[in-house]
Amino acid sequence: MKRINIILLVFIAVAIGVLVSFMGNLSTYETIASAKQKEGKSVTIVAKLDNTIPIEYDPLKNPNYVSFHVVDTLGNKAKVVYHYEKPYDMDKTERIVLKGKMQNGVFDITQKDGILITCPSKYKDDPYIIKKNLSQNQ
Repeated sequence: MKRINIILLVFIAVAIGVLVSFMGNLSTYETIASAKQKEGKSVTIVAKLDNTIPIEYDPLKNPNYVSFHVVDTLGNKAKVVYHYEKPYDMDKTERIVLKGKMQNGVFDITQKDGILITCPSKYKDDPYIIKKNLSQNQ
């Protein structure tokens, strides 16, 4: 075998190994009901903060404990426990992406980056600004 063929085979084997390792990290979004069925396994949920139940956060008592409730798109509810400080503007968000495990009916997040929050004002259209821009373009 030529030297170039051996190098190509090694390169292809390394590329296949890298692709297989990335496939293990791929995750899909789950509902709260499917997360309850996969108890103990790491899942990702997209949900909305349930504003009818207050957020439990007392930085003097335990700054690394936040508890709140979420509702998914199907209307399923779950309690969430986050083991870090409360994210800034959490109560103003519309959607929350949660990465964690369902444990005894509670969604438990132990990763620092286990919560992704979008700022709703950043993604909403302001009707006044739209109207102003339309009038300037005419």
